[in-house]
Amino acid sequence: MPLLETIPVGPDCAQWPVWGTLARVVVSDPAAVPAARTIVDDVLAAVDAACSRFRADSELVRACRSGGTPVRISPLLAGLVSVALRAARETDGDVDPTVGSALCRLGYDEDLRWVTLHGRPAVARTVPPAADWRQVRLDGTELTVPDGVQLDLGATAKAWAADRCARDVARRCRVGVLVALGGDIATAGPAPNERWRIRVQDRPSDPACVIGLPAGGAVATSSTVSRQWTAGDATMHHIVDPRTGTPAGQVWRSVSVAAYSCVRANTLSTAALVRGATADRWLAGLGAPARLVAGDGTVRTVGGWSAEEETQ
Repeated sequence: MPLLETIPVGPDCAQWPVWGTLARVVVSDPAAVPAARTIVDDVLAAVDAACSRFRADSELVRACRSGGTPVRISPLLAGLVSVALRAARETDGDVDPTVGSALCRLGYDEDLRWVTLHGRPAVARTVPPAADWRQVRLDGTELTVPDGVQLDLGATAKAWAADRCARDVARRCRVGVLVALGGDIATAGPAPNERWRIRVQDRPSDPACVIGLPAGGAVATSSTVSRQWTAGDATMHHIVDPRTGTPAGQVWRSVSVAAYSCVRANTLSTAALVRGATADRWLAGLGAPARLVAGDGTVRTVGGWSAEEETQ
């Protein structure tokens, strides 16, 4: 789990496996834990049914098999696709939902736990780049995916789900809440002592820090080392450069970004890994509080990122 909360699992917390990672919900009132867990489960189930690319019955898979014919989709999937297309537009295509086809060619065509356990065959040295996100058409609830293109909404859908879960729990249970889905953390409602204390660390051997996240804040970490698999004798990871159709260069082991929505934080952290050597300057120019861990373990912070503790 790329981001670990310093809050221990206790009566105010529920934690369980989902989507190849861990879901965690922490609430200010322990009595609200069962209801909060149900709300989060319901949101995650709806998102999975809408946009999982590992389910033959998902709306997204059906739309991608339409041969370029417009398909009527649910408002939920339309919203998720809209978020993905906006992320592509805001990052000049660094975060591109059409990388699903490239991920499949690279071997990530099943749930990651299965792919990691079994490995995949070697892939061709030359991998076609992803299609351009601008070829995808969304008109209200009518989606047109170019023939042969597989969409992957993973870069934004999980972050959107974290944001949605936090808002729903806070509103319906009337509590302060933190929702973590792997490296995506969103909060809503009042925070304990005005701040949530979050331990930011990708792998156990990586440098760590603790930040104070204000009420309503979010933080996301994207990594080139946490989701890996082998294809032949090559090691792959899931952050694909849309311009090459291959895993992004590992200039940074991980990038963490703080924002007031998890979607925004995840969009910037993912794009930073794709941008590589220029990412720190790009994030600084946006004024985004960010922490970048280089391949050699050195840490670079920009945009006013502030840690209560930092350990190497």
